[in-house]
Amino acid sequence: MAQDQERTSQRGGTKETNPGNFANDRERASRAGHKGGQASGGNFANDRQRASEAGRKGGQNSHGGGRQQ
Repeated sequence: MAQDQERTSQRGGTKETNPGNFANDRERASRAGHKGGQASGGNFANDRQRASEAGRKGGQNSHGGGRQQ
């Protein structure tokens, strides 16, 4: 049992060996952040019409107390 726990803890790796960790590759982290920003729908700060539509849709999908039965 102790050996199983030791093996499990070793699988996680460290920040130096984990390929999913951006700690050691600033360029890769920058690219990933840039791609994420491009995929984002953005905010509504400069688009009042879009903000209004989103609020209306959110209200329609809400399960709040204002629903009629």
